[in-house]
Amino acid sequence: MTNITPLPESEAIDKTAQTYSRIKELLESDTVPEPFLVYGRVQPFLQDFYMNFKKFVHSDGKLDARQKCILGLAVSGHYANGWWIRFFSNRLTELGGSADQVPEIIAVASTNAMYNAFFKFRDISGSDVFNGMSVGLRAHTFGSTSLDDSMVELINIVISDLNGCKPCTSGHVSRARDLGLSDEAILEAVQCGATMAAGLQFLKAAGA
Repeated sequence: MTNITPLPESEAIDKTAQTYSRIKELLESDTVPEPFLVYGRVQPFLQDFYMNFKKFVHSDGKLDARQKCILGLAVSGHYANGWWIRFFSNRLTELGGSADQVPEIIAVASTNAMYNAFFKFRDISGSDVFNGMSVGLRAHTFGSTSLDDSMVELINIVISDLNGCKPCTSGHVSRARDLGLSDEAILEAVQCGATMAAGLQFLKAAGA
């Protein structure tokens, strides 16, 4: 059930129409993709998402476009949004990645979510007794994919942040620094994930 209907290009006016045009130019598309039409119902949100998407998700920065694409895919998988999963999957191959990496990226994010659930419980349980107990959870996925260690850590940081797991987030930030990632690159990964989280949350609430 759709709670918010898309705003067609034919009905867009003023700033919304201008932003639609910029989206088509950015994505080199003849039409405005469906999610952006849903965002178009709230012009300020559409504009914010477009500007954040362009800077923190789509373009090179402290992280390159392929790294950001991988993070976008991980977050899209976390929110189980088919349209954005397909978008980032296609973009990944365009940027030189492999289609075989798509399930790997989702698997890393999913494995991280498992650890988030465990360590967040330890953190908020109100008891130190669990800290002395074995984790017992297997996670060969982190070190057994075609993704390099730095990319795995960036995914882990973003998903841990979205899941609100403090010990996991701080641990993965420390590991990322040890691997040579700058604080600016780590922050940009979070900005990328946060941007996509906003767009995906809007679509989830919209029933789109």
